[in-house]
Amino acid sequence: MQIKAYPKEFFRVARLQRSLLSPEAAERLRWVIAWQSLRQQGYSAQAAAELLQLSRASLYRWQARLQRQGLKALEPRSRRPKRVRQPSWSFELAQTVLDLRRHYPRWGKDKLLILLRREGFETSASTVGRILASQKRRGLLIETPSSYVRKRKIRPRRPYARRKPPDYQPQLPGDLVQVDTMDLRPWPNKVLKHFSARDVASRWDVLEVHTRATAATAAQFLDSLQRRAPFPIRAIQVDGGSEFQADFERACQAKGIQLFVLPPHSPKLNGFVERAHRTHQEEFYQVYAAELQLEPLNQALQAWEHTYNTVRPHQSLDGMTPAEYIQAHYPQVIPKSSHMS
Repeated sequence: MQIKAYPKEFFRVARLQRSLLSPEAAERLRWVIAWQSLRQQGYSAQAAAELLQLSRASLYRWQARLQRQGLKALEPRSRRPKRVRQPSWSFELAQTVLDLRRHYPRWGKDKLLILLRREGFETSASTVGRILASQKRRGLLIETPSSYVRKRKIRPRRPYARRKPPDYQPQLPGDLVQVDTMDLRPWPNKVLKHFSARDVASRWDVLEVHTRATAATAAQFLDSLQRRAPFPIRAIQVDGGSEFQADFERACQAKGIQLFVLPPHSPKLNGFVERAHRTHQEEFYQVYAAELQLEPLNQALQAWEHTYNTVRPHQSLDGMTPAEYIQAHYPQVIPKSSHMS
């Protein structure tokens, strides 16, 4: 096996002219000396360049500069073109553009072009843009800093609802029930509102459909939730929707149920009921083929609710139904009058 290595001159030259050359020039000098040494050992110019993994043209160019001008010729040169385009506009045009832009700081080149033509200047939008760019580079035009005036959304004062305390952890069914709504569109220009409630501890669901999502219908759903849940409801968590204010909030207060409201734009904090929406969408609505009138739909939905809570195995409950899970782990929360006792 043939082992190829850089010649020793490649490493010695690193100590030469260190104080006179920039790091890039010193590196070029090392490559040129190494290339010359390899050629003296019998390598062709191309083979030596390939061994050093450099372009042969670059090595020839550096060598020629070194021979003609000395070490300083290896310093990086300016890449600026020899012929640079000169400004083609007059001083009067540039000054008028500057005055207009200062007077109208948010107007671009197209609007300024129209104003310039009104004053008798014949130019183009691209020329106006180049004038503005030139004035910015020279510091003649300083842009006005942006000052965003945002209209703060006024949120109604919640007399009873509050943020869920960080140390509030549900321990029993009913300690925290998440409630949310979902749109149903059975036919064009018709929207129904599906209400879902899911208990965080047991995954027990209560479902209902209304024609509108108002505070009054949400209060009606709260009555259905209390009636159909096999455990007492101690706390409810909702988003900031208007349907969970006014009558709904007063109903929670009257019933002694804590009401927690989510921060804005944080549906992930209501993840249990958001997942419930998907389950009922896929397993009920996508296979439901009967009437979509409110009364028969609610009857079918209650039958599905019973199936979900007492028949359908739940993977997060180790294959048990919510009813089985409550009976196995929380029998003390079930009232004696409940149909589950």
